Amino acid sequence: QLTLVESGGGLVQPGGTLRLSCTASGFPLDEYGIGWFRQAPGMEREGVSCISRSGDAINYVESVEGRFTSSRDNAKNTIYLQVNSLKPEDTGVYYCAARLLGCTGTAKFWHYWGQGTQVTVSS
Repeated sequence: QLTLVESGGGLVQPGGTLRLSCTASGFPLDEYGIGWFRQAPGMEREGVSCISRSGDAINYVESVEGRFTSSRDNAKNTIYLQVNSLKPEDTGVYYCAARLLGCTGTAKFWHYWGQGTQVTVSS
């Protein structure tokens, strides 16, 4: 059974830092592209970042450029999203997703999803 489990979310003050993790089981993560999405209350799920099978990272949201960085540790079958300089508008549930094909920021094209981890940025 293929599963993804996110962790690392929490409550942080503006300007704070988190490292989100996405650990896969049931399949080798290095054969899949891994995307990060977030969903704020009442909003659609939006693509934030993606890291391809080759390790190339793409950010889909202009506001996270220079603040969010994806990386992968194939030995641990884990993808990380380092989130720095957090802003209140970064608040939401963060999900990781996997797909065999290349990266895309459109949620409906992703095949496997984790349960999400809550990130709340507030003073």
